Amino acid sequence: MTETIKKSLRDSATARWIVLSLISLTMFFAYFFVDVAAPLQKLLETNYKWSPEVFGMLGGSEFFLNVFAGFLIISGIILDKMGIRFTMITAGTTMVTGGLIKYYALTEAFAGTGLAHWLGSFLTEIPASAKLAFFGFAIFGIGVEMAGITVSKTIVKWFRGKEMALAMGLEMALARLGVFAVFQLSPVFAEKGGVSNSVYWGVAFLCIGFITFFVYTFMDRVLDKEIADDASKDPSEEFKLSDIWVIFTNPGFLAIAGLCVLFYSAIFPFQKFATDMLASKLDIDIATAAEYVSYFPIGAMILTPFIGFFLDKRGYGASMMMYGAILLMVSHLIFALVPEAAFTKPVALGTIVILGVAFSLVPASMWPSIPKVVEDRYLGSAYGLTFWIQNMGLFGVPILIGWALSTTNPGVSEQIKAGVEGVKYNYMVPELIFAGFGFFAFVLSFYLKHIDRKKGYGLELPNKK
Repeated sequence: MTETIKKSLRDSATARWIVLSLISLTMFFAYFFVDVAAPLQKLLETNYKWSPEVFGMLGGSEFFLNVFAGFLIISGIILDKMGIRFTMITAGTTMVTGGLIKYYALTEAFAGTGLAHWLGSFLTEIPASAKLAFFGFAIFGIGVEMAGITVSKTIVKWFRGKEMALAMGLEMALARLGVFAVFQLSPVFAEKGGVSNSVYWGVAFLCIGFITFFVYTFMDRVLDKEIADDASKDPSEEFKLSDIWVIFTNPGFLAIAGLCVLFYSAIFPFQKFATDMLASKLDIDIATAAEYVSYFPIGAMILTPFIGFFLDKRGYGASMMMYGAILLMVSHLIFALVPEAAFTKPVALGTIVILGVAFSLVPASMWPSIPKVVEDRYLGSAYGLTFWIQNMGLFGVPILIGWALSTTNPGVSEQIKAGVEGVKYNYMVPELIFAGFGFFAFVLSFYLKHIDRKKGYGLELPNKK
């Protein structure tokens, strides 16, 4: 008797890689917009009168609503309840809306409005343009984090039991290319039309990303129909709100989420201050410093797919996270402690590459590990909660770094605003803070390996069956 095996669209390698290309392209544009203002700190300080604290608040504002209004938890529940297509379109719409608000805040058209006058009437140390930009970036933040968890669940849906870690690695690599592109292109856009022109192009790219998300939904609809025709779903396996408590009592999940917040707190906030840090320490112009920072994701972009391939074939995910934490700590200690006389351009570029390697080791092994420690029915919520915990750090750390920078460099901000030439910040204390996050991530990685041995999650086992 011959048994017929019914195949679905995800059994087609071509279909899987088309899906990955579509959703990765959206994340490329989203990452571009996340850091579109990062190379422009000095321009914002000079032309818009934003202090380092205000610039740090801009970075933190992206995560404000996700953390304090719980939108990431809500996003995870929406993903598990409403499905990938609904969540994806909602995320794309929200990103574009928030991007448009941020762009408007930095235009001359906004500067003379009644809204600008009202926003400038309170908390006068924060310019009106910054307040509206904070609001727009917070709206964008809801969308980009919702997109992130949706893309993660989408990859699990199409690649489980196949090339899952490689797929996640390639998606992250293309997203990192967005970081490379923004540090290359944003200063060029600003030269041709100011900060608002850079943000304008960021919004244009977000619109293209929305289109690629929309195209993917047609493939998702076909796959869902095939799955529905192939098997019925047990109602007992549907997501329940009580599953949130189950996730929070899972020690493997808590360890991975802790590693996530520590690691990303030393990466993304660093990117926002890295251009000025290198310009100050190497005594070079902003455009050249931004070009150097653009090489930071290159190591991650190149290595992440190879690490994903290794994880699929051989495993050792928990060990990879530990090695990444070590490199993270070492790279920030170099930035902090090597004196300016010895901090040459080769040293700077080498340290950026080391940080890029760390940036490939941890995410490439961390995100494919979450499906190993939680059940499918609440996988979206697990990703949402991980991003929520991560966002707590990403909200607070830029503000902390901005405060530390001003506190340890008294009078520097005032001189820069006054147009004094040759004034620069000392970034030793902020870099020591980043190195501290790497140290605690290293300690937590040992705990994760212990939990993995005790619970048998299989974090050190290959992903591909």
